[in-house]
Amino acid sequence: MKETNENKQPVLEIKSLFKSFGDNHVLNGFNLKLYKGENLVVMGKSGSGKSVMIKCLVGLMAADSGTIKIQDFDITSLGQKELDVLRTEIGFLFQGSALYDSMTVRENLNFPLRRHKNKVDGNKNTEELVLEALDNVGLASAIDLMPAELSGGMKRRVALARALILKPKIILYDEPTTGLDPITAKEIIQLMRDVQKKYNTSSLIITHDVDCARVISNRMILLVDGIDYAHGTFEELSKSEDPKIKAFFKN
Repeated sequence: MKETNENKQPVLEIKSLFKSFGDNHVLNGFNLKLYKGENLVVMGKSGSGKSVMIKCLVGLMAADSGTIKIQDFDITSLGQKELDVLRTEIGFLFQGSALYDSMTVRENLNFPLRRHKNKVDGNKNTEELVLEALDNVGLASAIDLMPAELSGGMKRRVALARALILKPKIILYDEPTTGLDPITAKEIIQLMRDVQKKYNTSSLIITHDVDCARVISNRMILLVDGIDYAHGTFEELSKSEDPKIKAFFKN
């Protein structure tokens, strides 16, 4: 019998998340469950609250109400020290890559290793870990380059290597293909699939890119009017006759 998500324990769960900025009600009771080993896409139009949700998720922004559990820890009740420890289990690929401009690729990847020494494999030195992470994204030859010397796609790959270097159980992707040409975007999507397969990571992908969602998602949530308006596979949702859902899949 095939195992369904209902039989699994979520590694990440958001319940009834609310967030407003004055009279602007961005999240109005948003819910989400991410299961082990799956690629879950949250798709919403620009300004729908995707970025606010992910900032609340990693503790960069405080929600007005609701719960956010990561591996059974409610992050809304954690202190800063506990939150920092939990964050080492989460890789975050920022929308703009967020590399440190004044550091080489090597130094960018070394940064989380220096900050979280307890997470480093004692049998490997940091140089080995940096090379391994860059090898995983096909960029070992770029180890001594500066971010200014990298193309947009290369920056995204280095950022993914940095997100992976602490071997996180969960990876958050914030608009991973935004600003990339179609060929490079496809390469990044394939790399994300390879990472999920190799490490059995649980991935939450925030995007408005329909092609990215089609290729990468095991399951999708559509964020509309601040709520998880629709759940399902790409195939299921793309066949919906609901006007609010159909709007996402128009060419």
